[in-house]
Amino acid sequence: MAVYKRTYKGYDGVLTPPWSRFLIVPRSSFGRLFQSKFLVMYLVACFFYPLGCTAFIYISHNLSFLQTLNIPAGQALVINARFFQLFCGFQGALAYLLTAFVGPGLVAPDLANNALPLYFCRPFSRVEYVLGKMSVLLSLLSLITWVPGLILFLIQSSLAGSEWMHSNLWIASAIFVGLLLWDVVLSLIALALSAWVKWRIAAGALILGVYFAGAGFGTAINSIVRTKYGTLIDLAQVMSNIWSEMFRSETPPDVPVSDAWIALGVACAICLWLLAKRVKAFEVIK
Repeated sequence: MAVYKRTYKGYDGVLTPPWSRFLIVPRSSFGRLFQSKFLVMYLVACFFYPLGCTAFIYISHNLSFLQTLNIPAGQALVINARFFQLFCGFQGALAYLLTAFVGPGLVAPDLANNALPLYFCRPFSRVEYVLGKMSVLLSLLSLITWVPGLILFLIQSSLAGSEWMHSNLWIASAIFVGLLLWDVVLSLIALALSAWVKWRIAAGALILGVYFAGAGFGTAINSIVRTKYGTLIDLAQVMSNIWSEMFRSETPPDVPVSDAWIALGVACAICLWLLAKRVKAFEVIK
């Protein structure tokens, strides 16, 4: 621009509120994710089990249908805390597979293409970056976990009556808190491993490895040392123990629930430490 043509001036329009700047990241990420036909088909498949549970709830309250099938009413499925705990376990496993597919593509491409300096040269902090990336995965995981779980609870409440709903509101809170906690743990694991492994396929395999290797090593430790505390490195089993307490299961957990909470907290702390080490505005190459 010539010196005498000083027509440039700074932007004086409306600025994005600081509290919502992290939402810029998921806004651009969702469009790229849903271009994958496999992801769309997998999300659709994740709703088959909730639909089956919905049909089961309806059948258990429809005595005429049970009589048509010659099933005594006393042998019908009882919709209780155990029913919703099984739902959490099944949908939680599907959520882990979804994490292995979506998680590696969140942070790894930014590191591989040195895009982090472009983020942080703007008024955008590391916490907002992590929250933005995590919100992408949390939204997808919530869509197949606690959202259909609460819908099932509402369907059961509408058929069983308000008295059942008021006496079992703790089940709704267990569904929401338990599955949301699992979603947050999965998101942290995916972001941490994606930040350290730039190759997407390897990062996805490593996320699956944490799930299956933890179960294998935990079983091996329990067999060799003759203890049950090897379960603490199996995150799926740790979460199952926590769900057992939330849903007031009569089956005693393998390890004390307090130890399961500590193991889950340590896993989350390690993931946050790994993210803090890698998510920076610059990278020192030695």
